[in-house]
Amino acid sequence: MLTLAFDTATGTATYALVRDGQVLGERTGRAVEVLADADELLRTAGVVPRDLDLLAVGVGPGSFTGVRIGLAAARGVALALDLPVAGVSTLEALAAGAPGAVPVIDARRGEVFTVVSGHVRGLTPDILEVGPGRTYVGDGAVRYRGTIEAAGGLVPPDESELHVPRARFHAQLAGEGRPAEQVEPVYLRVPDAEKALA
Repeated sequence: MLTLAFDTATGTATYALVRDGQVLGERTGRAVEVLADADELLRTAGVVPRDLDLLAVGVGPGSFTGVRIGLAAARGVALALDLPVAGVSTLEALAAGAPGAVPVIDARRGEVFTVVSGHVRGLTPDILEVGPGRTYVGDGAVRYRGTIEAAGGLVPPDESELHVPRARFHAQLAGEGRPAEQVEPVYLRVPDAEKALA
């Protein structure tokens, strides 16, 4: 099983090519270059798009535009190659890369996305229930390091790879795919454009 996985929901897009659990290649980039970066990853590994068996894509939460770019790319490639797609939570992938840590994604506008009692939530950092001695990872943890550490939480150094939802974990969490049109994004609020029209 050859899986191409990518997530464009956060400030750093991540890509991985995985065959039967073995990582053949990984890279990071920008959401706007998702197709070029994925193509380069395949070329470097010596495979062609037709060799793929599954796409795994991050469905958020995260940047509205980033999530949409990733899903649009996954749907386009899946339709062109007749591939199944597995949608994977960006928070779950982030947590898989740092077992035991709390994933925190910067939601912008003074908020973060995280998991509270098993549910994905958007909230302000000041009401994030920080467990003393617990580790917090993700770009939200980096941005609100002061708030988290003041409450007794631990945040790895800013440059730590633990802060990026690495696509190898999307492939690991993917399970079986389904038709691309059935994969839905995880949005926790209405996009700014829709607010402006309301």
